[in-house]
Amino acid sequence: MNKEELKEKYGKKRVPHQWRGTDFVSAQICTFFGSGMSPKAPGTMGSLAAAIVAYPMALLFAKIGCPDLTFAGYSAGLNIAFFAAALIVFFAAIPFVKKAMKDTQTEDPGWIVIDEVCGIFMSVAFVSTASILAHPWILGIAFALFRFFDILKPLGIHKFEAFPGAWGVMADDLLGGVYAGILMAVIVALFGL
Repeated sequence: MNKEELKEKYGKKRVPHQWRGTDFVSAQICTFFGSGMSPKAPGTMGSLAAAIVAYPMALLFAKIGCPDLTFAGYSAGLNIAFFAAALIVFFAAIPFVKKAMKDTQTEDPGWIVIDEVCGIFMSVAFVSTASILAHPWILGIAFALFRFFDILKPLGIHKFEAFPGAWGVMADDLLGGVYAGILMAVIVALFGL
């Protein structure tokens, strides 16, 4: 994304409490239980909330014995539980995002952050649960990498925003999460985490 596109997207004047224009359930899901209601940097707040929630999720996944697919003995691979969580959030959020945008007559407003949640979960889907639990700071790296891809939208991510309606809102963040996840896998493999 070039500077003018970034300014056009993020330089819009925000309407405070715009999320109140939709029903309670849609507002809670789209704002990820209020994290998107932040008056400043709602996307960052939503991503941060998802990164924080990822740690107790990893504890739960370890407790119930969710398997990880690892490659060549590295802790990088495919974390099936977080991969599934990202896909569930992606598809489950579509109708709520669609309804919220229709109710508030907006298109991809900043307070809809469930897409960032999907992206964060996909970012850590390339790291084993054991690595997340042993090195919780990995979630901070995943957060930073995802925000990089989410804000700048390189490598064709911006093209996914062109998908119609809620699909465009969700798809670009899912792809940003995949790119961040691939870098996470490389980092984890390189440093033997």
